[in-house]
Amino acid sequence: MPKRPLALWWRAQTAIGLIVIGAAAQAQTTPVGTWRSIDDETKQPKAQIVIGDRGGVLSGRIEQLLRPGVDPKAVCDRCTDDRKDQPILGMEIIRGVKKDEDRDVWEGGRILDPEKGSTYALRLTPVDGGHRLQVRGSIGPFWRTQTWIRVK
Repeated sequence: MPKRPLALWWRAQTAIGLIVIGAAAQAQTTPVGTWRSIDDETKQPKAQIVIGDRGGVLSGRIEQLLRPGVDPKAVCDRCTDDRKDQPILGMEIIRGVKKDEDRDVWEGGRILDPEKGSTYALRLTPVDGGHRLQVRGSIGPFWRTQTWIRVK
């Protein structure tokens, strides 16, 4: 009879462990984290972006510029909003993105290309178990998708 409570204890510990592991895996299937964007032309890392969550609304800032020879003091001289002539390093390039309740997709916000000064409608979709992020920017029927790589 003493073996029965011990078996129940082990089952409970195993269940708790699986729940914790599942929660950790689920946490990685969100855009929240640190990402490396990849240059479309050179296929080299372009910037490191940190995406955060404030009350269910995501935003993202450029934490580091990674291209060789890029001026760390560069400003967004082509921007037309409040980011005009502001430093690109530290700039908020993702604004107002929210999770679609029916899918693992975050959308409804905007993304800025600071080199062109253009903003695009945005959809973020974690893929590959959250190790990669599909970043789709669009203007009307025209769109472009980049894949970013998770750093943290």
